[in-house]
Amino acid sequence: MTATSHGPAPAGKQMLSEQVHAHLRDAIMRGEHAPGAALKPQDLAKEQGVSLAVAREALVRLVGEGLADRLPNRGFAVPSFSDRRWQEIAEARRTVEPAVLRMSVERGDVDWEARVRAAHHRLVRTPAYLPEEGEYYTEAWSEAHRVFHRTLLEGCGNPVLLETFDRLWTASELARRWSALRAPGRDAAKEHRMLEEAALARDADTAAAVLVRHLTLTAAALAGEPDPDA
Repeated sequence: MTATSHGPAPAGKQMLSEQVHAHLRDAIMRGEHAPGAALKPQDLAKEQGVSLAVAREALVRLVGEGLADRLPNRGFAVPSFSDRRWQEIAEARRTVEPAVLRMSVERGDVDWEARVRAAHHRLVRTPAYLPEEGEYYTEAWSEAHRVFHRTLLEGCGNPVLLETFDRLWTASELARRWSALRAPGRDAAKEHRMLEEAALARDADTAAAVLVRHLTLTAAALAGEPDPDA
């Protein structure tokens, strides 16, 4: 009977693909690849010391996450500022999240209030930028930011709606980083404070309005548009 090696090879290839994917994802998130920049499988394979197939598999995963575009006959590229998908995601968030926040304000209990306050405190106390992490905001701040926004919505008590938030948040992370860089004068800290205050005051109308404006400013900055309320 002849021995075969079909088992270990796919597993090894998958592990390599995951490593290359994580490396490239982090590089894109740190701003090492400019919006619209080409992502060439052959260059990635050479740089990471892997096969072309492994590099392509990693790039296809990035396409699925919205962090790369697959171009007909031209390979792969980082999405551009003008990519219509970013505005579609922003529209979806402006439709879904304020409605969920209203539910959260109406249904949230005292424990929810405490979690909102704690999440906001963590966000305020976490440095947004560090030189060693590149020009975009830090991973620690990014996570504190996500937790704050998710905690605001958790009072709704509906896991399906929270799963929708999770998907939209992940899909918009790169655009959010670009937007922050393109609007350096924006007072995001004030916006987050207003969100916390309105939610804890149980003012659903104000909380929803503040969130809509918060999301609108992010989309406007990415598109290079002025503050719509200025």
